Amino acid sequence: MTLHGWLAFVAASIVLLLIPGPTILLVIGDSLAHRGRSAWSTVAGVAAGDTTAMAISLAGAGALLATSANAFTVLKILGGGYLIYLGIRSIVQARRSGAIDVPVRPLTAKRRFASAWLVTALNPKSIVFFVAFVPQFIGTDTAFLAQALVLLPTFVVLASINAGAYALLARAAAARLTSAKAQRRFGYGGGAVLVGAGTITLGMSRH
Repeated sequence: MTLHGWLAFVAASIVLLLIPGPTILLVIGDSLAHRGRSAWSTVAGVAAGDTTAMAISLAGAGALLATSANAFTVLKILGGGYLIYLGIRSIVQARRSGAIDVPVRPLTAKRRFASAWLVTALNPKSIVFFVAFVPQFIGTDTAFLAQALVLLPTFVVLASINAGAYALLARAAAARLTSAKAQRRFGYGGGAVLVGAGTITLGMSRH
């Protein structure tokens, strides 16, 4: 792979990552719903999920999703359904936080990491997308594996920076209001964003 080819991949990836998808909506919703906790576990989960999705695609499984409607639908339902579950949970937690003597248990860093990984890795559109996107930057002058070992971490690093930026922006917006009422509103808002992300995922098509 030439330097020109790698730079072209970086530029194309940045343009694509700037368009918010279900994963970024998850990051925003999580940052709003857990405004007092670090967002880096979620960002790390996104990185791990992108690594998994891209590795699956490069291994050839993405081609199966591109041709099998049933496999695509199963992953779509799992990923979208889980996002909606997280959104409803956030809304319920926000509602309960307004009640007296009702304990609210925010998700731990490990669970937030796992949630972000699961949602990102189960995004069938991303897996199919990688099948069509990455080969355009694979040259014939170098072994496929060697090029894949460059492109995969490049994309994951860019995706992590992008997710981190969105998380910081969401937290900065949430930090301006500190009252209990405002916190509940952010919990509702974060839950609504997650439900919306799940709905978008359920509405995905292979093309």
